[in-house]
Amino acid sequence: MRMVDFAPLSRSSIGFDRLFELLENASTFGHTETYPPYNIEKTGDDAYRITLAVAGFSPEELSITSQPNELIVDGKRTDTGNRQYLYRGIAGDFQRNFNLADYVKVTDANLNNGMLSIDLVRELPESMKPRRIQIPNSNHPQIEGKIAA
Repeated sequence: MRMVDFAPLSRSSIGFDRLFELLENASTFGHTETYPPYNIEKTGDDAYRITLAVAGFSPEELSITSQPNELIVDGKRTDTGNRQYLYRGIAGDFQRNFNLADYVKVTDANLNNGMLSIDLVRELPESMKPRRIQIPNSNHPQIEGKIAA
């Protein structure tokens, strides 16, 4: 019997609260990207940070694109030149995709010492936020000293 590892799905999705949404939106099973390595951390109730190790890339060589329910980080090296490599162990161009839940948006990006940090926040519209419904007092008013039926 073959075991299916869902860990890669949960590592690349931000703001999802239900496993079934992850499974519905997953387009590839078994294929996981390994470069660049990244961390996802929760920095607040509805705030997240993705940190990617992109050593050797300049800000001009990196591109961050936010689409509905998807974040795409691209790295394209510009210094290809006429180099002859005997061994190439440093990865080149990459594209990393992250699935985002509804109402998650990018608020900031920062490149410092080869670490690209992308801050995200989940902002639910007021109409989508949970609200408390008041139950009116169910005591019937009295009419002329009698209890109303």
